[in-house]
Amino acid sequence: MTITEQMSYSTVRIETENSEGEKFSGTGYFFVFKKEKNSNRSIPVVITNKHVVEDAKKGTLVFTLAKNNIPIDQEHFRFNIEDFRNLWTFHPDTNVDLCAMPIAIFLNEAKNQNKELFFIPLDISLIPDENVLIKLSAMEDIVMVGYPNGIWDKVNNKPIFRKGVTATHPAKDYNGKKEFLIDAACFPGSSGSPVFILNENGYRDNLGNMIMGSARVLFMGTLYAGPQYVASGNIEIVEVPTVQKPIAQTSIPNNLGIVIKSIRVKELEAMFGN
Repeated sequence: MTITEQMSYSTVRIETENSEGEKFSGTGYFFVFKKEKNSNRSIPVVITNKHVVEDAKKGTLVFTLAKNNIPIDQEHFRFNIEDFRNLWTFHPDTNVDLCAMPIAIFLNEAKNQNKELFFIPLDISLIPDENVLIKLSAMEDIVMVGYPNGIWDKVNNKPIFRKGVTATHPAKDYNGKKEFLIDAACFPGSSGSPVFILNENGYRDNLGNMIMGSARVLFMGTLYAGPQYVASGNIEIVEVPTVQKPIAQTSIPNNLGIVIKSIRVKELEAMFGN
């Protein structure tokens, strides 16, 4: 598979229903936490924003089925989950809009029904360290994968790709937080979308050197909010809503999104201790 084909199997559409029966959707992505260093033991999880699941009474995840580890895009397995919100572990910092849910129980359930699921999780190796970040340019090409406005290829269980650029330097902490801005269309339903720097045909470093013949993919973080113009004429930072979430005031997105840096995922991993 190409890099982007692999990315298309890294996300999952999260459908939720609250206690009033209202239905919403957002984006999650598969990730593997290593439970122990220097060990093959791992914990597969789905990661998304807290605000995607915090009011959910019920939830649904849709997996692609496979045969002999080859995906069958048109065949799916739906997990309809009660008490959905309580299955998630929230980031300990209330100001960090991230949470994770272990999915081993669902994988085992599918296995007991002789169903083989297919997905390609992200892992820690894709998270750039400081030495990589400082070599990035202020404006890098990015790809965001998710379900804007709830749109997806439901026949093939595939997400939607959006392209853009970094709008602030990804090595800098935007406004003092472990976040950065992207210039991309960030619609409702994109909450929880993973954001990557992707260069499939080479790239230029911050010294102007051209690195040819080498693809580069870096997991940069998770979309969660964006500045919007509101009816009063002010600019406010608003969570990227889940689809169908009522909007209390008239607002106009300005095609900027705020991304929680991927280093924060390591802090989530630490909550799944031995």
